[in-house]
Amino acid sequence: MSERSAKRGFASRPGAAETWIKASDVPPRSVNEGGAFTARLTIDVTPALRGRIKVAAFQRGVTVADMLRELLAREFPTDAGEPS
Repeated sequence: MSERSAKRGFASRPGAAETWIKASDVPPRSVNEGGAFTARLTIDVTPALRGRIKVAAFQRGVTVADMLRELLAREFPTDAGEPS
């Protein structure tokens, strides 16, 4: 009865940051991404810009995350000589 359950709570993070960021059982979203591992990116935007981004994504029929991934991939392409 005093032993803790191995199941994590609803909003708790795992203790190891690598476990929290990497999810090796998740397939890559597209062939162009180069790997299954992703990392969270936090940026500061005004509430008005955030709203415009959400509306643009909705109008395009994509998620904000997918739209921003495409934007960043287009703006910062992988060079053929550099490892991805």
